[in-house]
Amino acid sequence: MFFKVVWHSLLSRKYAVLLSLISVTISTFVLLGVEHIRHEAKASFSKTVSGVDLIAGARTGQLNLLLYTVFHMGNATNNIAWASFLDLAADPKVAWAIPISLGDSHRGYRVTGTTQDYFKHFRFGQDAALQFRAGRPFEQLFDVVIGADVAAKLGYRLNDEIILAHGLGQTSFSLHDDNAFRVVGILQPTGTPVDQALYISLQGMEAIHLNWRDGVKLPGRRMTAQMLEELDLTPKSITALMVGLKSKVTIFAVQRQINNYSGEPLTAILPGIALAELWQMMGVMENTLRLISVLVLFSSLLGLSTMLLSSLRERRREIAVMRAIGAHPFFVFWIIQAEALLITVTGIMAAVVALVVSILFAQKYLTENYGVFIDSFVLSSEMVHVLGIILAGALMLGLIPALSAYRMSLHHSLAAGS
Repeated sequence: MFFKVVWHSLLSRKYAVLLSLISVTISTFVLLGVEHIRHEAKASFSKTVSGVDLIAGARTGQLNLLLYTVFHMGNATNNIAWASFLDLAADPKVAWAIPISLGDSHRGYRVTGTTQDYFKHFRFGQDAALQFRAGRPFEQLFDVVIGADVAAKLGYRLNDEIILAHGLGQTSFSLHDDNAFRVVGILQPTGTPVDQALYISLQGMEAIHLNWRDGVKLPGRRMTAQMLEELDLTPKSITALMVGLKSKVTIFAVQRQINNYSGEPLTAILPGIALAELWQMMGVMENTLRLISVLVLFSSLLGLSTMLLSSLRERRREIAVMRAIGAHPFFVFWIIQAEALLITVTGIMAAVVALVVSILFAQKYLTENYGVFIDSFVLSSEMVHVLGIILAGALMLGLIPALSAYRMSLHHSLAAGS
């Protein structure tokens, strides 16, 4: 009886109820979407690099060092001498060291000069290794391995030839066009900045800069591949290095050792700590998004309350009849509350379905364009807590029209309807 009255009451005002339902659905969708994307982005962010104990570079801030080595953002303040790299890599406490050389690009994507150890030791996510979707690591001087996003966006396949550019601009007129690089490997997607870079050998990086001085290509000097093979292409300097240690216990000792390195001023950072600091700096934006979504939800619930309150004038005769046939004032009170609750629950269900479908279709786009992997939406304990707060808010704001209906006297209702 009770639910039948509630259902027919809502049907009698179906257009106003539908608008309120859409408003609640959209606001709940925004709130749940922000919370889910925030959580997944943070998880994806923290999984960008794993298994690397230390990252070392020229003396700079730890965030700057993290950004240009891992996220391919910003520029290095200085380079490290190759002799310093060899010295640090020879430390008995070091299991492996990966050199990183930056400074060039290809159509807006960063080029990383490194060794084959990068593909052996670099980890992301839950200690996941890099895998090749096609091809192999670079072996020859002008071999290049490309990330999944580079291959997808630029349409490259194995054995395609590409020309690298000097500098990091989206468009460059300073091209290393003496020798083209050949694509020999395409990496599997990782959902990290690895997908948005190209990888060549340190010797290849050195070879394309032999006829350059101070960022300018020298005219009249062209080095063929045969000529380059006869030269010693050991790099004079690199940008940074990633270090893996034999024992985690020695992390702070090795970090202090690198920071106090006598050969040149260096900085060593722990990637996990630097990532946590970077995410903390983004906390203001994160909290702002959450506040906006909460305000949107509050406004929609307030609109729901306003709709129920405004409908009381039209329902005075209905309420008077229910009171006249013996309905208790609390019966009228709970009808209004049940209407608010039913609209909110239906809006939540619609929002959850819409969010699941939206994330399913948006996963690929977010991964390819922003390097963020968003997992499928599931109702975690935190999300259930959020939904509980939404329902509590709906009941609280529903008190306004419910109490107004409760206070309507039978005499006033009959007088208004006569």
